Amino acid sequence: MKTRCLILVLLLLPLSIFAQSFTDSNLPIVVINTDGGVPIPDEPKVLATMKIIWHQDGSRNYLSDINNPEFLNYDGRIGIERRGTSSQMPNKKPYGLTTLMSDDVTNNNVSILGMPSENDWILNSLPFDQTGMRDVLSYELSEKLGQYASRRVYCEVVINGSYNGLYVFMEKIKVDKDRVNIQKMDENCYNQPEVSGGYITKTDKTTGGDPVAWTMQGYGGGWWPETADFIHHYPKPENINTSQHNYIKSVFMDLAEKAGNHNVSIENGIPSIIDIPSFVDFMIIGEFASNVDVYAFSTFFHKDRKGKLRAGPVWDYNLTYGHDEFGNRSRYDVWQFNNDDNNGPKFWKDLFETIVFRCYFAKRWFEVTAEGMPLNYNQISARMDELDQLIAEAVVRDNQRWGYMNQHAYEVQAMKTWIQQRINWLNNNIMSFSNCYAELPPLVISRINYHPLPNDTIDGDNYEFIQINNNGDDDVDLTGIYFRKLGVTYRFPNGSTLAARDSLVLCSDSLRFMERYNRVPFGQYMRKLSNNSEDVVIADAWGNIIDEVHYADTLPWPIEADGQGAYLQLIDLNLDNNLPESWIAAYEYDNTAEFIENQISVYPNPSNGILKIDSNETVISMEVYDMAGRKLAAFNNDRIDISDLPNGFYTLRIVTGKAVSIEKIALIK
Repeated sequence: MKTRCLILVLLLLPLSIFAQSFTDSNLPIVVINTDGGVPIPDEPKVLATMKIIWHQDGSRNYLSDINNPEFLNYDGRIGIERRGTSSQMPNKKPYGLTTLMSDDVTNNNVSILGMPSENDWILNSLPFDQTGMRDVLSYELSEKLGQYASRRVYCEVVINGSYNGLYVFMEKIKVDKDRVNIQKMDENCYNQPEVSGGYITKTDKTTGGDPVAWTMQGYGGGWWPETADFIHHYPKPENINTSQHNYIKSVFMDLAEKAGNHNVSIENGIPSIIDIPSFVDFMIIGEFASNVDVYAFSTFFHKDRKGKLRAGPVWDYNLTYGHDEFGNRSRYDVWQFNNDDNNGPKFWKDLFETIVFRCYFAKRWFEVTAEGMPLNYNQISARMDELDQLIAEAVVRDNQRWGYMNQHAYEVQAMKTWIQQRINWLNNNIMSFSNCYAELPPLVISRINYHPLPNDTIDGDNYEFIQINNNGDDDVDLTGIYFRKLGVTYRFPNGSTLAARDSLVLCSDSLRFMERYNRVPFGQYMRKLSNNSEDVVIADAWGNIIDEVHYADTLPWPIEADGQGAYLQLIDLNLDNNLPESWIAAYEYDNTAEFIENQISVYPNPSNGILKIDSNETVISMEVYDMAGRKLAAFNNDRIDISDLPNGFYTLRIVTGKAVSIEKIALIK
C-alpha cells in the first residue's frame, strides 16, 4: 500500500525537465503510462493508460487535474507503438495508438479533443521541423481547399513520468465516414459493382513491412530509382483478394496510359478516370510546399465504389517549405515532379504536361492565391503568426528537452521568406488558364429525399432519391457529369441526355423506388445519403461545379423531411437552392403529375402579386392557399391577382383537364 501511495504522489508532483518543471500548459496535456513502465517499441503495440487533460473553455491545463474527471477528455486504455521511418531517427519518437475498451482488446471509438469518434490515432513528433508547423499548416491548407486532411490538435506529451515535448494529436488515414469517406469492403467483394471500391492506395517506402503490390515506371533520378512502388493501404495487403488487387491496379495502369497519351476525352480519357479537382489540389499543395516526397513517398489515393480515382489525403510534410534534412531538394524554383529525385510515377509529369489539365491547375492556382484566399501570402503569414503564438511556450520546453528547436524564430521567418519566393516563382512558371473555362448546363437539384420512412422491414434508405431538372430550353448532354463530393456516387453514362425543361430522378434502390413512387428512375447511385447533412454537388467531367446543395436536418431547413414522411422540394428552379428558405417539405411524388407539372409554369416568380399561367394542358381551376393550408382565393383564367395579400410564400393548386392537381409555390415580395 505504501508503494501505491508513493506512485500517486509522484504523478501529482511537477515533472522535471532538466532544470525546468512542467506543471501546466495552454495546450492539452497527454499523459501516457505503459503497463509496468515498459519502453514503447517500434512494434507491436504495448498496453498503456492514457489521460488527456483539456479545459474546453480555453483556460490553462494543469497536471494537477490528472485525476479530475471534469477536465479529462480521455481516461482509458490504449495500445501504443512507435511509427514512421525517417521520422524515428531523432530521439523524440512519433507514436501510433489505438483507444481500447477496458478489456484491452476491443477497439474504443471515442472523440479525442473535439475530433470525430474513432479508435486509430497518431502522435506526430514534428521531426526535423524547427518551426513546428509544416505538417499542421499543410493539412490545414488542403482542408481549406475543400479536401479531407487529418484533423489535428497541438498538445504536450508526458510518457512514463517524463516530459516528452510538443506533439500533434491527429487522425490516422483510415476509411471512415468522418475521415476518408469511401465504401468499406471485405474479402467477398469480387464482382462489379462491389469490386470497384472503396480503396486507399499509396506510393511509399517498403520499410513499413507491407509488400509491394505493383511497380510503375517513373521519371526518377538520383538515389531514387526510376520506378515507384505501390502498396495496398485498404483493404490491407493480407486481406485484399486477387480480383480487388487486379481491379485497382488496372485503374492506375489506365491512368498512366491515358496521361502518357494526353487523352482528354470525357468519354474515355483522363477526366473519365480521375477526379480532376482532387488531383489538381493535391499537386498544388505539394508543389506550393515543394514537398520533396510528395509523389514518391506517403502519397495516398482513394477510390469509392463506382467513383473516380482521387488523390490524397496529403501526408508527411516535414521536408517542405525550403527545409530538406537530407539535401537541398525543397527549393522554391523547381517542380517536384521533375526534380531528378523522388519524382514518383511518370503519370504526374504526364498530367502536368497535358495542356487542359495544366490549364485547370493554373486556373485553380490563381484562384486560391488571390487576396483573402487560403494560399495568399498575407493569409498564410497571418496564420503562421497565430500558430507560432499558440505553440510558443511549448517550443521553449521542447527545446530544453531535446535541443531540436533552438533556431525556431529564425526558421519561422525563413519559411515566410521562402513562401513569398515560391509564390512568385510559381506565378511566373504557370501557363495561362484562359482556355479551360466551361459553359455549364442549367441543371438544378430540385428534390432530395434523404431520410424516407421505412416500409415494414425495408429500411427507409432504400427509398431515397435526388431529382435533377434541366432549367433550360435546350437538351443537355449528360456525358461525364458526376457527383463530385464523396458520399453518394454516380456518373452519367456516355451519350445520355436530358431534354429541355425535363427532369430525371436518381435513387438508391431502383426496385424499391418503383414500388413506392410508381415511376422508373433514370439511374441508381451507390451508397446512401446522410440522414443528417451532406453536400450534393453535380459537376462536369473536369470537376466544374454545375449545382450544389448543402442540406441539413435542422432548422431553418424543413425538418419534416427528416424521417417524417416528407422530402425536400425546391420552391422554384430559379431560386438559390443552397438557401434553406428556398425549400419546402413535400409529401406526394407521382409520375403522371410530374409529367404534367413540367408542362405548366407560373411567372414571374417571385412577383408583386400578379401571376400568369403558361400551360400546354387545359387548366380547369386555380386556387390559392397560404402555407398553413387555408384557401384564400380561386381563379378560372390564366391570370392570378393576389397583390392584396402580404408578402410571403403561397401554394397555387392548379387542376388540369386530365383531373390532375398540380401544386406550384409562388413568392410575393
